[in-house]
Amino acid sequence: MPHLKVKPFDLSAIDAKIAQSTIMTLGANAINRDDKLIGVSHGGEEFLLQIKIDEAQKAYLLKYDKVTRPLKVALLKEAIAKVAEELDLEILSSNIAISQTKAGFSSDYLKKIEDFEDITYPKEKICVEVGFGSGKHLLYQAQKNPDTLYIGLEIHTPSAQQVLKQVELQNINNIWVVNYDARLFLEMLPSNACEKIFVHFPVPWDKKPLRRVISPSFLTESLRVLEKGGRLELRTDSPKYFWYSLETFFALPKVEVEVRKNEALEVTSKYEARWLRQEKDIYDVYVKSSQESKSKEAIREFNFNDVKYSQGLEDRLCTKPLVYDGYFVHFERLYRVSKSSLLIKCAFGSFERPEHKYVLIDENICRYFVSTPVKTGVNFLAHQKIIEQLNQI
Repeated sequence: MPHLKVKPFDLSAIDAKIAQSTIMTLGANAINRDDKLIGVSHGGEEFLLQIKIDEAQKAYLLKYDKVTRPLKVALLKEAIAKVAEELDLEILSSNIAISQTKAGFSSDYLKKIEDFEDITYPKEKICVEVGFGSGKHLLYQAQKNPDTLYIGLEIHTPSAQQVLKQVELQNINNIWVVNYDARLFLEMLPSNACEKIFVHFPVPWDKKPLRRVISPSFLTESLRVLEKGGRLELRTDSPKYFWYSLETFFALPKVEVEVRKNEALEVTSKYEARWLRQEKDIYDVYVKSSQESKSKEAIREFNFNDVKYSQGLEDRLCTKPLVYDGYFVHFERLYRVSKSSLLIKCAFGSFERPEHKYVLIDENICRYFVSTPVKTGVNFLAHQKIIEQLNQI
């Protein structure tokens, strides 16, 4: 991903130039660490860049921040180049060359997680594909069923970009791409909204089972958003994942499950084709929704109201994980913006699917930087605990 390696410079120059900058909005110094964050506003997006000290090579790295990173890589490259120019940095090496001939991707079909708080669906039928990879199956289904909206979820940014380019090149108008964790996204959908949910060849995560997409909570949310008669379709080449999924599905008190082995689909990805040449078994498991679900209760707003910075807050905050019943809050890192302002990096929410955000707090306001968490019940509980911790006097 884009970054610059630059000659070491006086980091205080950042704070001195922010007032005159056309792109930089804030500077934040890590407490008890050497790295620094730079808030930028560019191309209609607000995000953070990071400066890390590479002592071995006697250089600084100017790079993107993973938590606030926008999907558009070109936007990151432009922002990094602009900040380097305004700070007059001496560049040692770079990988931010911007191609003028490379085809862009259509942003009309790129949706942010926040969009789903109040969105109008252009089609009556909705299908969701979790982790679409190359997008071959997603694109095929969308072309075959123009009366259905296909929402593709993919956390691998290059894959999301590639499918958006294909959507534009093939003139497909019934695909939305969401660069977000599917385990959180499903809670944004209304009940009984989906016809099918595809989970094709998820990462097995045999050594880290908590990272698996298929889980009791994912299954519960899937059955809620599926219409009566709709189904969740799992396809995997992993025997361990297959048996684990069956155990998860059959843990329900009542469930309708169909199992198939080595079923040939109309479209095959290059990876599946490779596995078939290797004579690996492919397992399909279909879970059918047998009843309508209750409407999802609305979650209240994630506001901080009267929460403000108080002197010594950085010393009072517990930086060890705070564990509660079914969720947690962890203030991972503290950054000082000014004498009365902090930027706090947080992880919170479900153990299976944690949220990662920054909180910006000063004497006047407190807000999530740059966007609010996904409005799930467990995130709201964690939000209330964050307020409690920030209100310590």
